Amino acid sequence: MRLRGRKRESLESQQDIVVLEPKKLKGRWREFFGNDNPIHIECGMGKGQFISRWSANNPEINYIGMDIYDELLQRGSEKARKLWKEEKDSEEVPNLALVRGNVEFLDDMFEENELTRIYLNFSDPWPKSKHGKRRLTHPRFLMKYKHVLNDIGEIHFKTDSLSLFEFSLNSFSDSELQMRNISLDLHRNGVREDLVLTEYEAKFIGQGKPIYRLEAVIGDKVLQEHRRTVAEELQEQFRRGTTKDFEEE
Repeated sequence: MRLRGRKRESLESQQDIVVLEPKKLKGRWREFFGNDNPIHIECGMGKGQFISRWSANNPEINYIGMDIYDELLQRGSEKARKLWKEEKDSEEVPNLALVRGNVEFLDDMFEENELTRIYLNFSDPWPKSKHGKRRLTHPRFLMKYKHVLNDIGEIHFKTDSLSLFEFSLNSFSDSELQMRNISLDLHRNGVREDLVLTEYEAKFIGQGKPIYRLEAVIGDKVLQEHRRTVAEELQEQFRRGTTKDFEEE
């Protein structure tokens, strides 16, 4: 799905937002954005609805949408510019980069500890067992993510495929990654307004399909904070249980 002619020239002329050779920016992404804000990336951005919306919602965070197809970069660019124009009255999209790249080469595009969050949204489930290594939650990919994520790094994963979700739970566990906010039906009680939907997600919700989601805690700092939160919750549950026992007596 490569663009040709004038449309291809249009991509090459959008160096403010489109990055066709991301390997040249390895270790220098903060220079591209012109600040030291956290960097979040969506691996496989599709038409760009998810990453464009996040960029408009959170101007204090830098976002990267990555895909292998030029046509999707073009659509993502058009969508992002339209959104920022309508909602921010801005001709620029200062905190978003749309990258032509393959997650296979993630560690060639980003330096160690350069990213803060990775989004994996509705990745190809590769249902045949012989294709297991192609799944983006396979341990070989998790090693890449761990390398480029910093000490508050996280992975946020969503899918409509139960088989992929089950595979991913095992994969994260086998890789000794702590998981939190695991959901087997994310929008059971209504669409989560605190989260941004992808195009696929909106379609699946309309069809009544459950959305599976989890967050994996990678960085040491966020892992320590997570463990502290869990310990406090357990203490509170114990306190409430003890109080209840006394009240019943």
